[in-house]
Amino acid sequence: MTQKIDLKMGRTAWFMLIILSLVWGGSFFFAEIALRQIAPLILVLARVGLAAVSLIAVAYLTGLRLPKDVQTWRSYFIMGALNNCIPFSLIFWGQLTIASGLAAIFNATTPLFTVVLAHFLTRDERLTRLRLAGVVCGVAGVAVMIGPEILSNLGNNVMAQLAVLVAAISYGFAGIYGRRFAGQPAIITAAGQLTASSIILLPVVVFLNSSQHFSMPDMITLAAVVALALVSTALAYVLYFRILKVAGATNLLLVTFLIPVSAIALGVLVLDEQIKITHIAGMAFIAAGLIAIDGRLLRWIRT
Repeated sequence: MTQKIDLKMGRTAWFMLIILSLVWGGSFFFAEIALRQIAPLILVLARVGLAAVSLIAVAYLTGLRLPKDVQTWRSYFIMGALNNCIPFSLIFWGQLTIASGLAAIFNATTPLFTVVLAHFLTRDERLTRLRLAGVVCGVAGVAVMIGPEILSNLGNNVMAQLAVLVAAISYGFAGIYGRRFAGQPAIITAAGQLTASSIILLPVVVFLNSSQHFSMPDMITLAAVVALALVSTALAYVLYFRILKVAGATNLLLVTFLIPVSAIALGVLVLDEQIKITHIAGMAFIAAGLIAIDGRLLRWIRT
Protein backbone atom coordinates (compact mmCIF):
# COMPACT_ATOMS: atom_id res chain seq x y z
CA MET A 1 0.00 0.00 0.00
CA THR A 2 1.44 3.38 -0.96
CA GLN A 3 1.83 6.31 1.38
CA LYS A 4 -0.96 8.90 1.28
CA ILE A 5 0.28 12.10 -0.33
CA ASP A 6 -1.27 15.26 -1.76
CA LEU A 7 -1.65 14.73 -5.50
CA LYS A 8 -2.77 17.74 -7.53
CA MET A 9 -2.38 18.96 -11.10
CA GLY A 10 -0.84 22.42 -10.76
CA ARG A 11 0.23 24.65 -13.64
CA THR A 12 3.70 23.12 -13.81
CA ALA A 13 2.27 19.59 -13.92
CA TRP A 14 -0.15 20.53 -16.71
CA PHE A 15 2.69 22.13 -18.68
CA MET A 16 4.85 19.01 -18.31
CA LEU A 17 1.88 16.83 -19.28
CA ILE A 18 1.41 18.80 -22.52
CA ILE A 19 5.12 18.54 -23.36
CA LEU A 20 4.99 14.80 -22.60
CA SER A 21 2.04 14.40 -24.97
CA LEU A 22 4.07 16.10 -27.72
CA VAL A 23 7.16 13.91 -27.34
CA TRP A 24 5.12 10.72 -26.88
CA GLY A 25 2.86 11.64 -29.77
CA GLY A 26 5.93 11.56 -32.01
CA SER A 27 6.69 7.98 -30.92
CA PHE A 28 3.91 6.53 -33.10
CA PHE A 29 5.28 8.40 -36.11
CA PHE A 30 8.91 7.39 -35.49
CA ALA A 31 7.91 3.77 -34.79
CA GLU A 32 5.89 3.56 -38.00
CA ILE A 33 8.96 4.61 -40.00
CA ALA A 34 11.36 2.32 -38.14
CA LEU A 35 9.11 -0.76 -38.31
CA ARG A 36 9.42 -0.78 -42.11
CA GLN A 37 12.97 -2.13 -41.79
CA ILE A 38 13.38 -3.24 -38.15
CA ALA A 39 11.61 -6.10 -36.34
CA PRO A 40 9.43 -5.04 -33.36
CA LEU A 41 11.53 -6.60 -30.56
CA ILE A 42 14.79 -5.29 -32.03
CA LEU A 43 13.25 -1.83 -32.23
CA VAL A 44 12.11 -2.01 -28.60
CA LEU A 45 15.63 -3.01 -27.51
CA ALA A 46 17.20 -0.21 -29.57
CA ARG A 47 14.71 2.26 -28.11
CA VAL A 48 15.27 1.43 -24.45
CA GLY A 49 19.00 0.70 -24.84
CA LEU A 50 19.89 4.02 -26.47
CA ALA A 51 17.66 5.89 -24.05
CA ALA A 52 19.28 4.16 -21.06
CA VAL A 53 22.83 4.97 -22.22
CA SER A 54 21.94 8.63 -22.83
CA LEU A 55 20.28 9.08 -19.43
CA ILE A 56 23.11 7.33 -17.55
CA ALA A 57 25.60 9.65 -19.29
CA VAL A 58 23.58 12.76 -18.38
CA ALA A 59 23.16 11.54 -14.79
CA TYR A 60 26.90 11.01 -14.35
CA LEU A 61 27.73 14.39 -15.89
CA THR A 62 25.41 16.06 -13.38
CA GLY A 63 26.89 14.18 -10.41
CA LEU A 64 24.09 11.65 -9.95
CA ARG A 65 24.68 7.91 -9.59
CA LEU A 66 22.47 4.87 -10.03
CA PRO A 67 21.71 3.00 -6.77
CA LYS A 68 23.46 -0.31 -6.13
CA ASP A 69 21.15 -2.09 -3.68
CA VAL A 70 19.32 -5.24 -4.80
CA GLN A 71 15.88 -4.11 -3.64
CA THR A 72 15.89 -0.97 -5.78
CA TRP A 73 17.06 -2.87 -8.84
CA ARG A 74 14.36 -5.49 -8.28
CA SER A 75 11.86 -2.63 -8.44
CA TYR A 76 13.52 -1.29 -11.60
CA PHE A 77 13.14 -4.68 -13.29
CA ILE A 78 9.44 -4.88 -12.38
CA MET A 79 8.87 -1.32 -13.55
CA GLY A 80 10.84 -1.92 -16.74
CA ALA A 81 8.75 -4.97 -17.58
CA LEU A 82 5.42 -3.23 -16.89
CA ASN A 83 6.29 0.12 -18.45
CA ASN A 84 8.56 -0.82 -21.36
CA CYS A 85 9.09 -4.47 -22.26
CA ILE A 86 5.47 -5.61 -22.25
CA PRO A 87 3.66 -2.54 -23.67
CA PHE A 88 6.31 -1.50 -26.22
CA SER A 89 6.55 -5.02 -27.63
CA LEU A 90 2.77 -5.49 -27.81
CA ILE A 91 2.11 -2.08 -29.37
CA PHE A 92 4.85 -2.41 -31.99
CA TRP A 93 3.64 -5.92 -32.86
CA GLY A 94 0.08 -4.68 -33.07
CA GLN A 95 1.06 -1.79 -35.34
CA LEU A 96 2.24 -4.32 -37.92
CA THR A 97 -1.36 -5.28 -38.67
CA ILE A 98 -3.68 -2.55 -37.37
CA ALA A 99 -3.86 1.16 -38.13
CA SER A 100 -2.10 3.54 -35.76
CA GLY A 101 -5.41 5.36 -35.23
CA LEU A 102 -7.10 2.23 -33.93
CA ALA A 103 -4.07 1.53 -31.76
CA ALA A 104 -4.41 5.05 -30.33
CA ILE A 105 -8.02 4.36 -29.33
CA PHE A 106 -7.01 1.26 -27.38
CA ASN A 107 -4.03 3.10 -25.91
CA ALA A 108 -6.38 5.85 -24.73
CA THR A 109 -8.14 3.32 -22.46
CA THR A 110 -5.07 3.44 -20.18
CA PRO A 111 -6.55 6.03 -17.77
CA LEU A 112 -9.76 3.98 -17.56
CA PHE A 113 -7.83 0.96 -16.29
CA THR A 114 -5.65 3.18 -14.10
CA VAL A 115 -8.61 4.80 -12.36
CA VAL A 116 -10.04 1.39 -11.46
CA LEU A 117 -6.69 -0.10 -10.43
CA ALA A 118 -5.74 2.97 -8.38
CA HIS A 119 -9.01 2.71 -6.45
CA PHE A 120 -8.03 -0.72 -5.15
CA LEU A 121 -4.24 -0.31 -4.91
CA THR A 122 -3.85 3.21 -3.46
CA ARG A 123 -5.39 5.29 -0.68
CA ASP A 124 -5.27 8.73 -2.30
CA GLU A 125 -6.57 8.11 -5.85
CA ARG A 126 -10.06 6.85 -5.12
CA LEU A 127 -12.61 6.19 -7.85
CA THR A 128 -15.42 8.73 -8.08
CA ARG A 129 -18.35 8.93 -10.48
CA LEU A 130 -17.07 12.24 -11.81
CA ARG A 131 -13.58 10.89 -12.45
CA LEU A 132 -14.93 7.76 -14.15
CA ALA A 133 -17.25 9.88 -16.32
CA GLY A 134 -14.28 12.06 -17.28
CA VAL A 135 -12.22 9.05 -18.39
CA VAL A 136 -15.08 7.64 -20.48
CA CYS A 137 -15.60 11.08 -22.03
CA GLY A 138 -11.90 11.26 -22.89
CA VAL A 139 -11.91 7.84 -24.57
CA ALA A 140 -14.98 8.90 -26.57
CA GLY A 141 -13.17 12.07 -27.61
CA VAL A 142 -10.22 10.10 -28.96
CA ALA A 143 -12.58 7.86 -30.94
CA VAL A 144 -14.40 10.89 -32.40
CA MET A 145 -11.15 12.61 -33.36
CA ILE A 146 -9.84 9.59 -35.21
CA GLY A 147 -13.16 9.21 -37.01
CA PRO A 148 -15.80 6.50 -37.49
CA GLU A 149 -14.09 5.00 -40.54
CA ILE A 150 -11.32 3.57 -38.40
CA LEU A 151 -13.92 1.57 -36.43
CA SER A 152 -14.91 -0.34 -39.59
CA ASN A 153 -11.86 -2.54 -39.01
CA LEU A 154 -12.67 -3.16 -35.36
CA GLY A 155 -13.54 -6.83 -35.93
CA ASN A 156 -10.37 -7.56 -37.91
CA ASN A 157 -6.98 -8.54 -36.47
CA VAL A 158 -8.48 -9.22 -33.06
CA MET A 159 -5.22 -10.53 -31.57
CA ALA A 160 -3.38 -7.33 -32.52
CA GLN A 161 -6.13 -5.24 -30.94
CA LEU A 162 -6.06 -7.34 -27.78
CA ALA A 163 -2.28 -6.90 -27.66
CA VAL A 164 -2.58 -3.11 -27.60
CA LEU A 165 -5.34 -3.37 -24.99
CA VAL A 166 -3.11 -5.52 -22.75
CA ALA A 167 -0.38 -2.91 -23.24
CA ALA A 168 -2.77 -0.26 -21.90
CA ILE A 169 -3.47 -2.40 -18.82
CA SER A 170 0.27 -2.86 -18.29
CA TYR A 171 0.76 0.92 -18.45
CA GLY A 172 -1.94 1.27 -15.79
CA PHE A 173 -0.12 -1.08 -13.40
CA ALA A 174 3.17 0.69 -14.15
CA GLY A 175 1.75 4.10 -13.31
CA ILE A 176 0.69 2.88 -9.89
CA TYR A 177 3.81 0.81 -9.19
CA GLY A 178 6.07 3.70 -10.20
CA ARG A 179 4.89 5.83 -7.28
CA ARG A 180 7.37 4.00 -5.04
CA PHE A 181 10.19 5.94 -6.77
CA ALA A 182 8.86 9.34 -5.62
CA GLY A 183 11.95 9.96 -3.47
CA GLN A 184 14.42 9.53 -6.35
CA PRO A 185 15.47 12.07 -8.98
CA ALA A 186 13.38 11.52 -12.11
CA ILE A 187 16.43 11.02 -14.32
CA ILE A 188 17.76 8.23 -12.05
CA THR A 189 14.43 6.40 -11.98
CA ALA A 190 14.11 6.69 -15.76
CA ALA A 191 17.68 5.49 -16.33
CA GLY A 192 17.25 2.60 -13.90
CA GLN A 193 14.05 1.19 -15.39
CA LEU A 194 15.33 1.62 -18.97
CA THR A 195 18.57 -0.17 -18.08
CA ALA A 196 16.61 -3.00 -16.50
CA SER A 197 14.39 -3.18 -19.60
CA SER A 198 17.47 -3.47 -21.81
CA ILE A 199 18.86 -6.32 -19.69
CA ILE A 200 15.52 -8.17 -19.91
CA LEU A 201 15.20 -7.74 -23.67
CA LEU A 202 18.78 -8.43 -24.80
CA PRO A 203 18.79 -12.25 -24.33
CA VAL A 204 15.23 -12.49 -25.72
CA VAL A 205 16.15 -10.59 -28.89
CA VAL A 206 19.38 -12.59 -29.36
CA PHE A 207 17.56 -15.91 -28.90
CA LEU A 208 14.68 -15.09 -31.25
CA ASN A 209 16.76 -13.45 -33.97
CA SER A 210 20.03 -15.42 -33.85
CA SER A 211 19.28 -17.29 -37.07
CA GLN A 212 17.97 -14.31 -39.02
CA HIS A 213 19.99 -12.18 -41.40
CA PHE A 214 20.30 -8.55 -40.30
CA SER A 215 20.72 -5.80 -42.87
CA MET A 216 21.76 -2.26 -42.04
CA PRO A 217 18.76 0.12 -42.09
CA ASP A 218 18.91 3.31 -44.15
CA MET A 219 19.63 6.74 -42.65
CA ILE A 220 15.97 7.74 -42.38
CA THR A 221 15.20 4.62 -40.36
CA LEU A 222 18.24 5.16 -38.11
CA ALA A 223 17.22 8.78 -37.55
CA ALA A 224 13.73 7.60 -36.55
CA VAL A 225 15.25 5.13 -34.06
CA VAL A 226 17.46 7.82 -32.51
CA ALA A 227 14.52 10.23 -32.23
CA LEU A 228 12.38 7.46 -30.74
CA ALA A 229 15.05 6.69 -28.13
CA LEU A 230 16.28 10.15 -27.17
CA VAL A 231 13.15 12.28 -27.50
CA SER A 232 10.18 9.93 -27.18
CA THR A 233 11.80 7.74 -24.50
CA ALA A 234 14.70 9.35 -22.59
CA LEU A 235 13.21 12.86 -22.36
CA ALA A 236 9.68 11.47 -22.05
CA TYR A 237 10.48 9.31 -19.02
CA VAL A 238 12.18 12.13 -17.14
CA LEU A 239 8.92 14.07 -17.52
CA TYR A 240 6.89 10.92 -16.75
CA PHE A 241 8.46 10.28 -13.35
CA ARG A 242 8.40 13.96 -12.42
CA ILE A 243 4.65 14.21 -13.12
CA LEU A 244 4.04 10.87 -11.37
CA LYS A 245 5.74 12.22 -8.26
CA VAL A 246 3.67 15.40 -7.99
CA ALA A 247 0.34 14.43 -9.57
CA GLY A 248 -0.17 10.67 -9.24
CA ALA A 249 -0.83 7.82 -11.66
CA THR A 250 -4.35 8.75 -12.74
CA ASN A 251 -3.43 12.34 -13.60
CA LEU A 252 -0.22 11.27 -15.32
CA LEU A 253 -1.93 8.88 -17.72
CA LEU A 254 -4.29 11.59 -18.93
CA VAL A 255 -1.46 12.10 -21.42
CA THR A 256 -2.96 9.32 -23.55
CA PHE A 257 -5.92 11.64 -24.25
CA LEU A 258 -3.64 14.51 -25.21
CA ILE A 259 -1.40 12.54 -27.58
CA PRO A 260 -3.93 12.55 -30.48
CA VAL A 261 -4.60 16.25 -29.89
CA SER A 262 -0.87 16.97 -30.06
CA ALA A 263 -0.47 14.85 -33.20
CA ILE A 264 -3.25 16.73 -34.99
CA ALA A 265 -1.97 20.11 -33.81
CA LEU A 266 1.54 19.29 -35.07
CA GLY A 267 0.10 18.16 -38.39
CA VAL A 268 -1.77 21.45 -38.81
CA LEU A 269 1.17 23.64 -37.76
CA VAL A 270 4.08 21.75 -39.33
CA LEU A 271 2.63 19.76 -42.22
CA ASP A 272 -0.11 22.22 -43.22
CA GLU A 273 -2.80 19.59 -42.72
CA GLN A 274 -6.48 20.55 -42.48
CA ILE A 275 -8.38 20.37 -39.21
CA LYS A 276 -11.76 18.62 -39.44
CA ILE A 277 -15.05 19.04 -37.58
CA THR A 278 -14.48 15.63 -35.98
CA HIS A 279 -11.16 16.88 -34.62
CA ILE A 280 -12.84 19.87 -32.97
CA ALA A 281 -15.64 17.69 -31.58
CA GLY A 282 -13.15 15.16 -30.26
CA MET A 283 -11.07 17.88 -28.59
CA ALA A 284 -14.25 19.18 -26.93
CA PHE A 285 -14.97 15.70 -25.51
CA ILE A 286 -11.39 15.39 -24.30
CA ALA A 287 -11.46 18.86 -22.72
CA ALA A 288 -14.68 17.99 -20.90
CA GLY A 289 -13.14 14.74 -19.68
CA LEU A 290 -10.01 16.47 -18.41
CA ILE A 291 -12.09 19.12 -16.62
CA ALA A 292 -14.19 16.41 -14.96
CA ILE A 293 -11.14 14.43 -13.82
CA ASP A 294 -9.30 17.54 -12.60
CA GLY A 295 -12.42 18.67 -10.70
CA ARG A 296 -11.28 22.17 -9.75
CA LEU A 297 -13.42 24.08 -12.26
CA LEU A 298 -16.54 22.14 -11.25
CA ARG A 299 -15.83 22.73 -7.55
CA TRP A 300 -15.38 26.44 -8.27
CA ILE A 301 -18.72 26.57 -10.13
CA ARG A 302 -20.48 24.86 -7.22
CA THR A 303 -19.12 27.36 -4.71
